[in-house]
This record gives sequence, C-alpha cells and structure tokens, in this order.
Amino acid sequence: MPYVRRNSQGEITAIYRDPEDGAEEFLPQHSPEIAGFVGQQPESELFQGLDIGLIRVLEDLIDVMIQKNLLRLTDLPQPAQEKLLSRKRLRESLSSQLNFSIGPDDGVI
Repeated sequence: MPYVRRNSQGEITAIYRDPEDGAEEFLPQHSPEIAGFVGQQPESELFQGLDIGLIRVLEDLIDVMIQKNLLRLTDLPQPAQEKLLSRKRLRESLSSQLNFSIGPDDGVI
C-alpha cells in the first residue's frame, strides 16, 4: 500500500491497497502527498516541530551547564558559539519587545 489514482491535474483522487485500473502508481506510505490526501501533516512537518522544541531544550541545557561551570562557551566550536549567541540575543530582543508592548497595566485584572 498505497497505490494512487490521479486526476488530469496530477492530484491524488483515490488510494488503493492493491493496484487497480488507473491506479498503478505506488507511493511510499509516509509520502507527504498521501498524508495531505488523508488530511494529516506530513512526517517531515511533525519532526520539524519536534526539532524546534528540542533545539530550545538543548539551548537551555547548554545555559545550565555554563552556569554550573560544567562547560565553557569557548569549549564549543566557533560556529556553535556564534549560533548560540545569535539565538540568545534574538530571544532577549524579542522578550524585551514583548515586555514593552504588554506592560503590567495593560488590561490585566
């Protein structure tokens, strides 16, 4: 599975377990096209969302290790240092913008 039938625009119109007349094209089960046809997110999008969360966990872990003197930023390769510092500056910048635009008296009860 799955074999697909397409319309004249190349869009999937049906999925079959076995080859059928007009549905001889086989696609991998985890194909983004199959996921889209059945209304699911492609696995690549799901992994991308998980990867973004994991990146933040790793950043926090590195910060904790630096604070506890288990790691020095300079122990990391220069490109890694630059990426970590760039992300940290961006987060601090965005955080300060949010704090400025949503003050303590902005409709909070």
